[in-house]
Amino acid sequence: MAKFEFEYTITADVEQLPAAERELAQAAFDAAKTLAYAPYSEFKVGAAVLLENGAIIKGSNQENAAFPAGLCAERVALSAVSVLHPGETVLMIAIAYQKDNLSEAMAHTVLSPCGTCRQTIAEYIARQHKPIALLLCSATGPVYKIEHAMQLLPFSFGAEML
Repeated sequence: MAKFEFEYTITADVEQLPAAERELAQAAFDAAKTLAYAPYSEFKVGAAVLLENGAIIKGSNQENAAFPAGLCAERVALSAVSVLHPGETVLMIAIAYQKDNLSEAMAHTVLSPCGTCRQTIAEYIARQHKPIALLLCSATGPVYKIEHAMQLLPFSFGAEML
């Protein structure tokens, strides 16, 4: 039987990250806190995208009463990259969240992109022909770093299948 495994690093909390990664994670937390529109779930998600030119682009989840018309933070941020910085290479995406009254266990659980966001990130990787790293942040605890986002979607659907 075949088996799928990959390696990732765990940092105890955001403050222990190298400076550039800490800045990116803090931008994702800021996007969740100040930009998210989550009146229904109250689960605020922020994403921050680091570009090769050094720019950081934020995105946040945008809920809608006409479910599933809302948008995830990762797709909002990547769409902004396409519009504001066309052709610029994406190096890393940090994803963070906040919600009032989190249990201790949930506050230490990292947030991972949904399937649609994984597929969207895969499309960006295919377009730029370079990997995108991920920082998956918990609310108050560990941060997981994945060097290549494709590790989360090993059997992705791509243009070569059309």
